Amino acid sequence: MNWFQLMKEDIHAAIERDPAARSAWEVFCLYPGLHALWWHRLAHWFYRHKMYFIGRVISQWNRFFTQIEIHPGATIGRRFFIDHGAGVVIGETSEIGDDVLIYQGVVLGGTTLAKKKRHPTIGNSVVVGSRAIVLGPITVGEGARIGSGSVVIKSVPPGATVVGVPGRIVEEHREARIDLDHNRLPDPVAEAIRLVLAEQDKLEDRIRRLESSAGISAESDELKETESRIKHEFDDADGK
Repeated sequence: MNWFQLMKEDIHAAIERDPAARSAWEVFCLYPGLHALWWHRLAHWFYRHKMYFIGRVISQWNRFFTQIEIHPGATIGRRFFIDHGAGVVIGETSEIGDDVLIYQGVVLGGTTLAKKKRHPTIGNSVVVGSRAIVLGPITVGEGARIGSGSVVIKSVPPGATVVGVPGRIVEEHREARIDLDHNRLPDPVAEAIRLVLAEQDKLEDRIRRLESSAGISAESDELKETESRIKHEFDDADGK
């Protein structure tokens, strides 16, 4: 496939994944994520042909004009899309598959000074949320999702969803497809708090029954209003 056909694929992928895109011409002229990818392909060509200095010069121009830093040694597949790409950093030995979607502030970083494979391998159809950090020579399996702000330091199986610092798997065996439902990612911390609150309600109910049977009059609980407000905020966050 020649470069012109690859560019057409890239534009089509951007239109599919960004509902704000109005036309192919708009995407071609105004999307820095695409411009960064195209400049990277040129820099990577020089890098593969051992013209390292020229490759680095082009990548630095790329960084200056798009605010996206992609080392010319990184390998990137087809239909890769960077949405709102400012602050994205992709390291030298990173490998990215086809149909991958990443957002602003994502870092694919290394964890060693040794001149070897030290950056992540991202499988096909992976989504990496804004400001997520993926570190080291780990593998993110096909169709996985990395939640916004997560720090991933261990390999992620295909179809899994990872959130938190450090990243934890909260959902497995998800269908490998691109979607934009970042607001529906599970929140293990919130779930733990819900369990604590539910257990507290049970304990309070038992205490009330014991007090009632013993004829003890309990004082009003000043924290009840605060607890009720916290529960309401959690319910609102879930869209209930």
